[in-house]
Amino acid sequence: MKIAILGSGANGASIGADLTEAGLDVTLIDQWPAHVEAMRERGVRIEMPERTLEIAVEARHLCEVAELREPFDLVLVLMKAYDTRWACELIEPWVAADALVAGVQNGMTQGAIADVVGPARAIGCVIEISSEMTEPGIVHRHSGPSASYFAVGAVDPAAAGREVEVAAVLARSADTVEALDVGEIEAAKWMKIVSNSTTLVGSAILGMPIAASAKLEPMREVMLAAGREALAAGAARGYSHVPIFGLGAAEMEAADDLTELLLDTLVERFVLPETTSTVLHDWRKGRRGEVDDINGEVVAALGAEAPVNGAIVEVAHRIERGELEPSRANLDLLLDLAHPSH
Repeated sequence: MKIAILGSGANGASIGADLTEAGLDVTLIDQWPAHVEAMRERGVRIEMPERTLEIAVEARHLCEVAELREPFDLVLVLMKAYDTRWACELIEPWVAADALVAGVQNGMTQGAIADVVGPARAIGCVIEISSEMTEPGIVHRHSGPSASYFAVGAVDPAAAGREVEVAAVLARSADTVEALDVGEIEAAKWMKIVSNSTTLVGSAILGMPIAASAKLEPMREVMLAAGREALAAGAARGYSHVPIFGLGAAEMEAADDLTELLLDTLVERFVLPETTSTVLHDWRKGRRGEVDDINGEVVAALGAEAPVNGAIVEVAHRIERGELEPSRANLDLLLDLAHPSH
C-alpha cells in the first residue's frame, strides 16, 4: 500500500512518522518549504510525553506533486479544513481507481472530499491529536498514541466496509480507533464540531491553554454555551449523538449535560495542562485559523439563535484582522457580545 500524507504539519508529520516506523510506504507532502527540506536532511523528530521518535521519512514539496509517477492507494488529508477542496483536486490525478481518501481533519470536510474524488473513495475521520510545530522538522506532540483518538467511516454506501482499511492504518498512530457504520461519520464529525466549538477558538481568543480556559469562570460557561448551541445546530440538521472520544452510547445518553461531558472528557483524557489549540498556533504564526469551519458552522446553521458562537467568530475575526491580540482581557468583550445586557 502506497500512502500519502497530504499536509504534513504537526499532526500530519506525527502520523507519518508513526506509519513509517511501522514499515509502511509513506510519502509526506507539505507546503512549508523549510519543513520539507529539514525532513529530507535529518528526518522528522516527534517529541512526545512518553518518548521521542526520530526517523527518516520520504518528504516532498507541494509543488513536486506534479512530478509523481505512481498512484497512491490511500491519501490521508491533513490540510486545514478550508484548504480541503483544492488540495484534493491537486492530488486526485494520483489517487488510484480503488484507493481511499480520508479527511483526517477538523471541520465538516467529508462532502468536499467526496465531491472531488467520488463517494466510493471518500472516508470521513474524527481526529483527536494535540501537537504543535514551531521549527522545521521538529514536532511537539502533547498526546502520544495512548492519548490519541480516531473514528473513521464511509461517506457513502459505495465505500461501505472499507473504513476498516483506514482504521487499520491509523491504529499505528493511536491506541483508540473506531470504525463507524455508513451514515454515522457525519454525525460523529458534528459531535467533534460540538467539542471544537466549545474549546478551540474560545481558548485561543484568551491566548490560554484549553484546560486553563475550561477552569476559568465565567469562560467555562461561555465555552459550554457555545457547545450547547452547536448541539442544537446538530439537532436542527438531524444528527444523532454518535459517541466519540471512546465514550459509550449509554454514558452519553445518561449525561445531564452532554456538552459538559465532552469538555471534561477532552480535558481529562486528551490534553495536557499546557496544551493550546491549533487555532492559537495558527494565529501565532500569522495565519488564519479554522474559525469559520468550527464556530462559523454553528452560526451558519442557527443564525441569531447562536449568539455565543457569533460572538466567538466576531472576536476571532478581529484578531485575524490585527485589531486585537489573543488575551485574557478579551473575555469581557466576549461576554458583552454574546450577552449585550451583561
